[in-house]
Amino acid sequence: MCRQPAHDDGGRPVQLSGNRSGSCWASHAALQLVLAALVALALAACAGPTVDGGRAGDQSRSGLPPLPPLPDLRTGEGAAGAPLQRLPIPPDGTVRVAILLPLSGASAELSQSMLNAAEMAVFEIADDKFVLMPFDTKGTAEGAAAAAEQAIRGGAQLILGPLLAASVEAVAPLARTAGVHVVSFSNSQSVAGNGVFIMGFVPQQQVEAIVDFAVAKGLMRHAVLAPQDAYGNAVVDTMRTALLPRNGTLVRTHFYDPNAGDFSSDVKVVADYDQRRTALLQQRALLQRQHDEVSRQALKRLENRDTIGDVDFNAMLLPATGQTLRSLASLLSYYDVDLPAVRFLGLRNWDEIEKPQAEPALTGSWFAAPAPAARQRFEERFKEAFGRAPARLASLAYDSTALAATLAQDGGEPRFGFEALTIANGFEGVDGLFRLEANGVAQRKFAILEVRKAGVQMIQAPPTVFAPMTN
Repeated sequence: MCRQPAHDDGGRPVQLSGNRSGSCWASHAALQLVLAALVALALAACAGPTVDGGRAGDQSRSGLPPLPPLPDLRTGEGAAGAPLQRLPIPPDGTVRVAILLPLSGASAELSQSMLNAAEMAVFEIADDKFVLMPFDTKGTAEGAAAAAEQAIRGGAQLILGPLLAASVEAVAPLARTAGVHVVSFSNSQSVAGNGVFIMGFVPQQQVEAIVDFAVAKGLMRHAVLAPQDAYGNAVVDTMRTALLPRNGTLVRTHFYDPNAGDFSSDVKVVADYDQRRTALLQQRALLQRQHDEVSRQALKRLENRDTIGDVDFNAMLLPATGQTLRSLASLLSYYDVDLPAVRFLGLRNWDEIEKPQAEPALTGSWFAAPAPAARQRFEERFKEAFGRAPARLASLAYDSTALAATLAQDGGEPRFGFEALTIANGFEGVDGLFRLEANGVAQRKFAILEVRKAGVQMIQAPPTVFAPMTN
């Protein structure tokens, strides 16, 4: 097992990586059987209480105490006013950690990948006293509350998950009343704090990382083309805030309907295409009225141009991903917004795109994301164990479980207390350096990557340590 001290060690972050040799993965069939059995047991356990306080199955056979009516989600208290309490820590030192995921429903495939990643972290890092208890939230707030109640009554000392913000909101008061911290997979800052941590990637840190790099390279005038939704609004607000102390300027913002099938009209607006096209036609007409050689040569140079003049920005942030990003980049290039005049910038979700270099318009673009090496090693181990590639968010489950397994081996009580979870040095995981902050948000450090014709290349490594925390 990989044993790492979870305390201040000369300013270095705690490494959350397994050191199992390749021979440890030799018998995949046996491993799959063990993991399948764990999942089956967890799903059977989640057939327990219904949202109306009813019962399903023989609770006495589970070894858990009888369940009273479900608590009031607003207060975390039971119907009779009794607070929800978890079981005492076993004298044998067993550490129970629950993981709450929507294992059934629309997100079942993603959740199974995340659960597999968590199980892999247990195999690689945990000792034999660590028990991971999966529970199905069914993709609803009510299901998440029921799963959290079972987890707490089952002795969970830490809750990993849930995935969705609404589910986190339902779980938080129950966990808070029982004195159990929650390390969720959400990226919604609205649910963070007061005993709840979010491991998801928040836009602010990514925007700050790419803006820092772009400004250092002399790109001072920025534009944003963002989806008209909460994510797009957050990105634009963060961009404006990030540029101000760096002496950069946000000269243009434009929002598009993310569900639209054609973004041409949006791109033409942000590209000033009509004005620049009109300027070209006027210039051609002027030159055509001249009969000197200089005018004829100038007219010839304009033959293959659709517009004349540059836009008033030299960097454009595109927070989209997938086919939407490809379409936007292609259209921007078509309407004469591209290198060398304008550099496209991106965020972490660009690393979800397979072969971004396949879109020529993205060549030369920069984006902020975790350094790819650790992620690639994780994907290789996952494929070897489970025969398929992991979902992008599976790394959140791996790092959260690895964090829990590492802290569980550190001894002392409480293993998952606030100070243990928020150690200043942070942790080095699949997605790079991170630490859980007092406000409940996972602070992360990002690399800067460039899309090149041959593939994606890291052009700036992420910081290896955090700056000291300030009060």
